[in-house]
This record gives sequence, C-alpha cells and structure tokens, in this order.
Amino acid sequence: MTVVDVAVPARARVGEGPHWDGAAQLLHWVDILAGQIHSTALDTQNTRTLQLPWLVGAAVPRRIGGFVAATSDGFAEVDLDGTYRARHNLLGPGARMNDAACDSRGRLWAGSTDMEFAPGGGALHVLHPDWTTQVVLDDLTLPNGLGWSPDGAVFYLVDTVERHVLAFDADPDTAVLSRRRVLARFPEGAGQPDGLCVDARGNLWIALWGGSQVVRVTPDGKTRERLALPVTQPSSCVFGGPGAATLFVTSAREGLDPGDGSLDGSVLRVSGLDTFGLPGNLFDG
Repeated sequence: MTVVDVAVPARARVGEGPHWDGAAQLLHWVDILAGQIHSTALDTQNTRTLQLPWLVGAAVPRRIGGFVAATSDGFAEVDLDGTYRARHNLLGPGARMNDAACDSRGRLWAGSTDMEFAPGGGALHVLHPDWTTQVVLDDLTLPNGLGWSPDGAVFYLVDTVERHVLAFDADPDTAVLSRRRVLARFPEGAGQPDGLCVDARGNLWIALWGGSQVVRVTPDGKTRERLALPVTQPSSCVFGGPGAATLFVTSAREGLDPGDGSLDGSVLRVSGLDTFGLPGNLFDG
C-alpha cells in the first residue's frame, strides 16, 4: 500500500533539487529563492543549512566533498563550512540556472532560463570535471527536470512552459545528444511538468507543479500511475532511504496563500511503491 507522509516539515519558498546521499544518509535539497542548500538527516530531523548570496537552482555533492551549485550567476563551489567560490559567471542579468544533475561520468548538466521565461531564452549547459563548460542545447524556455535511463543511453529533459518531456539518444562517454523527440506532453489543467527522477526499471517520475501529483511515465511515454499529494506545487523528486525504495518529493509555497496547517513547502515521503531508485551521481570536479 502506498503511503504519503511528511519527511521534512518546512516552509520553503521553492523547495527543489533533492539528492539522496547514500554514503552520508542525508537528503540534500535547495530553496531556490532563499539561496539555501539544506541537508537533512531523516532519522533525527536535523537539517544543516548553507546560505549563499545567489539563487540556487540545484546543488550536487562533489566527490572530494562539499557541493557544486547551479546559481543565478552560473556555477559555484560550496564547502561544507559554508565557504563558497564563484567559478563561472555565465549568465547575464535577468537569467538564472534552474535544475541540475550529474551523469555517470561526473559531469554536471544544468538548465538556464530567463527569469521571465521568455520563449527561447533557456539553454542546457554541461560543466565538466575540469570546470570547463559548454552549451549542448539552446532555444529552450524553462529547462527543468533531467535524468538518464539506467544504461545512460537516453537523456530526458523537461521544458516546463512547453509542457513536455524531451528524450534524446545519449553517448555516456560524451556530452553529445542526438535524435531529439517529445516523449510525453501534459495538457492544460494537469499541472506543469517540473523536476523528475528515473527509477531502476527506467520509469520517469515527474512532479506536476500546480497539479498536486507525481506521475509515473514509462520509457515509451505512457502515464501508468498518478500519486495524489497534499501539496499544490510539488517541484521535484528522488528515490532514497533504505534500498532506495522511498520517493522524496519537494514542494513550494511561493505564489500561494496557504494556511498555518498547510504542508506546502515541505518535503514529502512516498513509501510502498513497487520500485526503487539508483544511486545519485557525484560531481568529479
């Protein structure tokens, strides 16, 4: 039986970017508009927060310790004591990085967007372990959730404003994408596709912002399951916990007028699913 409850009670403006750290048994997640990186020990409910001077779209642990952060400027190093160093100022005024994730080769992929979501104002960037960068896709609007099939041969990318999920053929040894196609579309009224994760069976789990749900989409683009959630704006999700069998879902309060008892802005936990996730990749730089 599927059970939904609260993993982290919070009032995040825009909770996002969850990453399960199996080695440390921590759930890392960000509040984009607050510029904060949170690391929560779920057994104690203790959360350590690092404050940055930028908006933070996502933060992924580095293999050598600390985080790489996708920010409103570009990319930054963040140490566990809160020390930060901007490494790339790639974006001009009125733009910011959004969601990000690492591939199996330790590269960070991150989408950038115009703050007003101007059509074509977004792009997909790759940060290599040597801290060089490249743009691998442009002419996007709001690039968001991203991930890979378990074998790394297919790359998935949400464009939220366009209400679709794109799929590409991907070579795990390179940052080259090919054979672009639309995997799934979401109609008006269903909520906007936001963050995603991919389970060990290759299914995509996609948070629908404004739709109060997470959906399971098969690798051929069919929606097979809908999980109703007690928040209005679920934003992203990741598998973690024992056996990577729990789905953690971030959410946002921004733009709402929630009551005192609202769960909006908290991180939810979904247990009892018939699947599990794969270990999250670390940044090798």
